[in-house]
Order: sequence, then C-alpha cells, then structure tokens
Amino acid sequence: MTDLTMARKNVAVIDVGKTNAKLALVDGNTLTEVAVVTRPNTVIPGPPYPHFDLEGHWQFFLEALKAFNTKYGIDAISITTHGASIVLLQADGTLATPMLDYEFDGPNALAEAYDKLRPPFSETGSPRLAGGLNVGAQLHWLLKTDPALLSRTEHVITYPQYWGFRLTGNMACDVTSLGCHTDLWNPWKRQPSSLPARLGISEKLAASRRSSEVLGTVSDGISRITGLPDNTPVLCGIHDSNASLVPYLNHDDGPTSVVSTGTWVICMALGSPNSKELDSDRDTLVNVNALGEPVPSARFMGGREYEIILNGSLSIPTDEDRREVHEKHIMLLPSVVSESGPFRGQSMSWSREPKTDGQKVYALSLYLALMTDFCLGLIGGTGATVVEGPFAKNGDYVDMLMTLRERGVATAKSATGTSVGAAMLYQELASPNSNVERCGSPNPMLLEYARKWQSSVTHCQ
Repeated sequence: MTDLTMARKNVAVIDVGKTNAKLALVDGNTLTEVAVVTRPNTVIPGPPYPHFDLEGHWQFFLEALKAFNTKYGIDAISITTHGASIVLLQADGTLATPMLDYEFDGPNALAEAYDKLRPPFSETGSPRLAGGLNVGAQLHWLLKTDPALLSRTEHVITYPQYWGFRLTGNMACDVTSLGCHTDLWNPWKRQPSSLPARLGISEKLAASRRSSEVLGTVSDGISRITGLPDNTPVLCGIHDSNASLVPYLNHDDGPTSVVSTGTWVICMALGSPNSKELDSDRDTLVNVNALGEPVPSARFMGGREYEIILNGSLSIPTDEDRREVHEKHIMLLPSVVSESGPFRGQSMSWSREPKTDGQKVYALSLYLALMTDFCLGLIGGTGATVVEGPFAKNGDYVDMLMTLRERGVATAKSATGTSVGAAMLYQELASPNSNVERCGSPNPMLLEYARKWQSSVTHCQ
C-alpha cells in the first residue's frame, strides 16, 4: 500500500485500544507479533473532565521503543488507536485541552443544541450517539464550555496522528479516523462534511491523508531517546477497527465480513452495497477503510458486556453447564450496555437465571455471537466472516457464529489483529489466507437455540 518495495521487516506498532495501550513488534515476514507490552488505558477523572493519560502513554511508548529496538531492531513505526477521539493543540504543539474520554456524558447537556448543528446521516454516514461518541459532539461541548479554547487551538488532529506528531513533528488527520462516526467527514465525497465550518475549525483541521502514507521520520530528539535511526519512517496511522480490515482489502474472493473484537465488537462488510441503506437507529454507520472507501458497519460494546456479566468470574463452562443452558433455554437478551448497539435503550434480561457461573459464561458467549450475527445482518454481510481479537479464542462464541454464517467463519491467528493490520500498511498486503484459520461445521443444537433467541428478541423489540 506504500511505494516501499523493501523486504518486510520489524514494524513497531503503537496500538491504543479503549482498555489497554500497547506496543507490539510485528515480524513483517510472518505477520506475527514478536513482542507485546501493555499498560492500562486508565481514564483520569479530572479536572477539568475525564480524560486520557496521554503523557503516561508517551513515556511508556518511549521506553518500550528503546527496549524493542535494542533487542530486536525496528525498521518502521505504525500507529493504530480507538476512534471517537480528537486532539486539540496549541501553536507550540502542547495540548490546548486534555483529550476527552468519549464515554463522558458531559456533551449530553448540550445535545439539543448540537442536534441542530450536526449534518444528517445521509451526509456523514454517522449515527447520533450518546456522550462523546460523535467527535463533533465533543468539540461542540468543549468549545461551548471553554470559550477561550477556540482561540488557543491552532491544530485539530485525529488520535493516531497525535502519536505520529510526537514522533515526527508533522501533523495530519487520517481518513479512517475522520470517518469513524465523527460527523466531520463525508465518506462518499471523501472530504470534510459541513460540520467543521459550522464549528469554526475548518482552517485548524489538519489535512487528511491515507493511513499508509509516511508521515515522516523520527525526530532527532526521539532518535536520541530511543536509539532509533533518524531515518526510521513513521506511517500516518489508522483507526483500530479499520486496521483489522487491511489484510482483506486487496483480494478477489468476493464479499468478506470482518468482526473486530475488543471493548467494542465492530462488524464491517467489505463488498456490501448497503452503505446508503443503513438504519442509523440501530447503531449502524459508515466506516472509511484504509483506501478511503465507505464500508457499511455495525457495532455493540461486546467486550464491555462480557466484563459486566462475568463480574470477575474465571469459571470455565462444563459439558453439564452447556447441556443445562440448552435444555432450560437459558438466554441472555439485549442489551447489557444499552447506550449503544442495535438494541439501544433496551435493558438486558435473562430468560431464566443461570444456576452456575459456568452456565452464565456459556450463555454469555452465545449471546455475543448472536449479537454479532444480528449486526452482520443489518449491514448486508453475506460473505465469509473473519473474527479477529479476543473473541477469536472463545470456542463457544466461534461455534455459534459458525452455525449462523452460511459462508463460513475463520479466525485470525494473531492475538492482536489491529497491530498486524497496522503493520501491513508498511508493505504490500499479504494473502488474507495467510493469517486465518478456517473453523468447523455448523451445530444443529446451536441452530435451535439461535432460533429461540432470535424469536425472543423479535418479540421484545
């Protein structure tokens, strides 16, 4: 995807998810992680409002880059981060204000005023979301509650490019982050929407670039701190769910659905013609992939739901637990996190309360697969399905999803699909089959369970 023709080498990937920040070293020949170090992405409660610990992450990344370079050598740096985030910088490159946590509900106080300002779904492919999940809502709230902020803000950049700026001194936005339900981007015209002008930031918003472009090389200061050669290239960077799509962008096997799992479960349908026929009330949206193309998408907060229901339990379901769940029709019905997803505003319930933690864990895994399948249906995801991230290791989740998806399911081999996808921006794309494992055959017992769950969901909508 770049003009670079050199052999694949070690790519260090700054990978910031909502739950953890990590540095992964990806071997470009095998597309596997050689090493990964992590730290919690802890939210600082304030003042002035809940925000991310950018400086703590920065020191962590510098130390890890130095250690990885000393032990393995680093040939390039790529960056991927969660979406729904924006960084405002002063003229000297320091923060104009801390980077707001998108789960903070403060912007809801100005929701009515923002709703009159924001462009329609038909212009942005971006649904109206709670709190700060629309970057435009964040910006509107920040600028209204801090009247001096606009004047001291010189640059507005998307989150992956903040780390690129710290490494190179160069500023940009990338199309995938701008296209992640920000309200700031028109995915069909591939240009900013009308909102930046309405907010007064058009001249401050950094130029948009493709994720695979080289933003620059590490600065002299970074070279001295980390030991990296001063010609080490730093790629522009990419939104994390879109990083999961990178291995599948340049192949001709027909439509493909990619399910990126973590705190969020993001379902994306490559090759689907449905980008202008989505139901925004279902938390569907149009993402923008690394090629700048619109991608029909749907999501729910599956990883967060998993943590809430488990509540710290380490139980592993037994065969008896599984049998009881099927015989007693123990089902978790949506939504555990009701602020987002295809059943927004609907509170979770159990069809019958599980009697053991093992039953709860098993029913939860089936629920997450059923929710994933529902999301794929909303976006026209008819092709083969690839699951990457933590849920790819959950056999019960994969078995149920495989039972429901007629074109089959495969799981990504890598533990961190986002890191591998981000690393692949540095070189020509590998065959998608090189990084996936095909799963088995459908299970009739699971199909019966799924039909009962789907019927229950239909009746309670």
